[in-house]
Amino acid sequence: MEKPTFAFTPEEQALNARLLAALPRGSSIKKRDRIVDYEVVEMAALFREGNPNKLTAEQVLLAYLNRISQFNGTFETYDENGGYNAFVRIDLIEAQEQARLADEWLSNPNDERGPAPPLCGIAMGVKDSIGIQDRKSTNGTAAFSSNIALQDATCVTKLRAQGAVLVGHNTCSAYSGDTTGTFAGNAWDPARAPGGSSQGSGVAPVARLCAASLGEETGGSMIIPAACNGASAIKPSLGLVSVAGLMPTSNGLDVIGPMCRSVRDASLILSLISGIDQLNDPHTLSAPIPPNLLPTTAREGLLPLRGLTIGVPQTDWMNSISVPPADTYDPDYKLAFDRFKGQLRDLGATVVEFPGLDLQIPDNAPFTHSHELGLLPDLEPITPFKAVFWSNGLDCRHWQSVAEFAQDLPAEYRTELLGHYHPATNTSASYITSAMRTEAEERRRREQALLQQALDDYAVDFMLVMPLGAHIGRRFDGSERLPNQRSHYDVPNLQGWPMLTFPIGYGRTGLPAQLPITAAFWGTRFNEAMIIQAAIDFQDRFPEYHNAVPPDPTFGPDTKRPPHIPRVQPVTPETSTDPIIMQRGRS
Repeated sequence: MEKPTFAFTPEEQALNARLLAALPRGSSIKKRDRIVDYEVVEMAALFREGNPNKLTAEQVLLAYLNRISQFNGTFETYDENGGYNAFVRIDLIEAQEQARLADEWLSNPNDERGPAPPLCGIAMGVKDSIGIQDRKSTNGTAAFSSNIALQDATCVTKLRAQGAVLVGHNTCSAYSGDTTGTFAGNAWDPARAPGGSSQGSGVAPVARLCAASLGEETGGSMIIPAACNGASAIKPSLGLVSVAGLMPTSNGLDVIGPMCRSVRDASLILSLISGIDQLNDPHTLSAPIPPNLLPTTAREGLLPLRGLTIGVPQTDWMNSISVPPADTYDPDYKLAFDRFKGQLRDLGATVVEFPGLDLQIPDNAPFTHSHELGLLPDLEPITPFKAVFWSNGLDCRHWQSVAEFAQDLPAEYRTELLGHYHPATNTSASYITSAMRTEAEERRRREQALLQQALDDYAVDFMLVMPLGAHIGRRFDGSERLPNQRSHYDVPNLQGWPMLTFPIGYGRTGLPAQLPITAAFWGTRFNEAMIIQAAIDFQDRFPEYHNAVPPDPTFGPDTKRPPHIPRVQPVTPETSTDPIIMQRGRS
């Protein structure tokens, strides 16, 4: 493998320099019990300093590979695999060579590419729907086993330019279509659900199989697995990160973001993968993106959150139950949530309960609810969802390209792919008129404005919600895997707004293992810097939550799928990442 050749733009050089200058001094970093426990920001600092704690990329990669060998289980398994199953495949040879080249760059201040950038040597995974050149991307199904990426996804190109170590692909739900997950084992208790669809990306960093991962979300696919595993993850605004090279679930909803152990790690990675993709992703051109100045350090002082008003929406229903969300939380969730609100107030924030926007009321949700815009020839209604996302799929040849790919596959895989992607949808989408699409987009903007007005009426800067209100169930317990989650977990995607989540406590379910309890900050579009800064300030003062370490797992009969349970369990409106399927539960 040759040393990558590229040239950073002046803007990229300035960003690298700013982020490098913000790294902590190696001598200030507390020594961890194991090198796999260091955060990304800490590793980046320790790679660069000649002190007793100095690390090398090869040393850290070897430690991760040892844990993958010990705990991951067999690869290419779209089922439980006897281990965590967080990585569906790795490229051992290339990863080792990337680590070697990273150490060369880190040790050579005179490299013609300039100083080694912030992510140089950081071992990362990416969701199995994101393309890495010359590697398979299967989106959670063996039916795509012959799908080889011809080039890197844009976000992977940026990681490669940074000198990051691309360990492999993280397991995801079949077709990225399920928010509960069964293929991977939870980082804290492998018998428990990992969340989905980015399940491996949520498990791997917390289980110390890599330093960080990239996930992808269409409707809950990052926030829910991060909440299940206690990861710190950022689902960015639509258009902040290019999705070119992603196997799409729904073009116009899909976003790629980092899943890590701390928010400052996630912010560092997000800073370096975001930006305009002039050639490949028009969503990055659809709205002005603010200067890329995401924070990676905490603010000083006793009251870093002074001046912020954080709102807790009382109509952000859980499981469609129309009572204030906190009234549905399990006792340990309620205790952690109340403590968290007090901690935010102690840091200077004003935390208020406010109505929010009740999306169960059709007039408040002209886009989310099923308001028919017309009928297809078979009398199926054309909803705003379909008018936007089916049209987007038609534009990018979504169904047509899968049908062409499936032509030369064995009959079993061809039937599976065509059964999932329904080529007839391509014909149905062609009946959607430009007037219908324009009306649907206008309704989407109207709903965004109503949501913004709900915040403005109470001078709320951003919202605080709980992704889950009860501990996750066992992996193969059907509907009980996520017994209490936000009803409208897809709305941040529908409106293109950012959300991040991170652990705020731990609870128990009668078993020895503790399980994470997480909260989420939900901001307005391209307001990442505000919600990230608040989360970093919190984690700086209360590090015990995101620094908690899962026990090394044991795998046995309780982590295996019972023979009578199907390998891929049915997707329902309550567990789907697809807006069309979710809509059926709201009609």
